[in-house]
Amino acid sequence: MNNLRKVLSVGQCDPDSASLSRFLNQHFQVSIDRAALPSEAIEKLRRARFDLVLINRKLDADYSDGTEIVKAIKQDSKLGATPVMIVSNHEEAQKEAVELGAEYGFGKLEFAQPEVVERLKPFLS
Repeated sequence: MNNLRKVLSVGQCDPDSASLSRFLNQHFQVSIDRAALPSEAIEKLRRARFDLVLINRKLDADYSDGTEIVKAIKQDSKLGATPVMIVSNHEEAQKEAVELGAEYGFGKLEFAQPEVVERLKPFLS
């Protein structure tokens, strides 16, 4: 039986994506899919169920704002229940994402912190 949790990583550059994957795989049994752009993320969410969506504050491919994807997911009747987090070290970005319906996320500088692992457990354990 497959116990892997599915994560959609949106807008991470290759080095950050590799770091994020290493971090997640150290603590959880996950399968990680990637999306570069908002349209690709929404399309993947419509085709498959994900346990968590991790969205970069600024997408690497076009530098668009990740909170726009949070809005699109949370306002969609079919996708709105999907857990979403912003990946950002900026407190104001975290607050804005939470106000839009996201879970409180984490920044790239916080990967090693135990509280981040605890924050992810409800979605990935």
